[in-house]
Amino acid sequence: MSAIKLFFKTEEGRIKITKELGILQRLNPADFIWVDMIDTDPETERELENFFGIYIQTDQQIEEIESSSRYIETENYITANSNFLVQRQEFVEENISLIVKGDLLVSVRNNELNSFTETQKKILSNPKNYPGGFAILVALFETRIDYDADLIENITKEIGALSRSLTTQNDIDEELILNIKNLQEKTMMIRENIIDKQRVVSSMLKSEQFPAEFKPKLTIIIKDINSLIDHVRFGFERLDYLQDTFLGLVNIEQNKIIKIFTVVSVIFMPPTLIASIYGMNFKFLPELSWRYGYLFSLALMILSSGFTLFFFRKKKWL
Repeated sequence: MSAIKLFFKTEEGRIKITKELGILQRLNPADFIWVDMIDTDPETERELENFFGIYIQTDQQIEEIESSSRYIETENYITANSNFLVQRQEFVEENISLIVKGDLLVSVRNNELNSFTETQKKILSNPKNYPGGFAILVALFETRIDYDADLIENITKEIGALSRSLTTQNDIDEELILNIKNLQEKTMMIRENIIDKQRVVSSMLKSEQFPAEFKPKLTIIIKDINSLIDHVRFGFERLDYLQDTFLGLVNIEQNKIIKIFTVVSVIFMPPTLIASIYGMNFKFLPELSWRYGYLFSLALMILSSGFTLFFFRKKKWL
């Protein structure tokens, strides 16, 4: 859904939002603090580029993974590209581009994101804390890190529920190993996404264009990111442990089945031997002409099986 939001300051110092591009004809570029673009058309992008004197990257350029493409700093503006995770049925990465020129922030994205909506609420509720683009940019990353922490917390809860399910033998099936694999993939996506933000925020922290007053907040963001990375690493190690536990339980179940087949085979070996002996085609087999020969052979088979079973139980193999 295509949309654009323009945040500008009034003469009274208040911050207002409009979606009408006609405001560009009545205000100066310096009056704006944030331009939020959501899947805008090329014509609108060109109009904004000309008005603010910026360059808006294409979707292909925003998706580039090289460090030189994720953070670009020139004499006039800073461009930072990053990925924000969205949790639908599966994790989806949303590529965004953030451009800061002077004290104006221009954000380019293709879909609505909760972190942007939450940041807009913060700005409107307390405009004095967000006087310009740099403050809004820092607020965006602070809010996004909070959302990433929530994603990690949800993953941790899923891992805990999965761990508890391993206590019942009925859950040892193919579905369980698939759940472990899916959680591993989600954990890796979160880790890659957080490291991407770490690279971008580190570049901002090193930037000479970034106002010194925001450097302490960026330092705190870096510490929060490092803490999240530790949590993600712990979650991934826990999933590895669950996978090993699952495979161990599978081996135990398989060993039980093989043990049962082995015991049954051994128990029936003596009766099979006795039946084979009396099935030989020799003329002289004393028991063949004996009246109780048949019952004797059956009793011998039962006794041999019973003795084998008794021996197994005494050895505690059963």
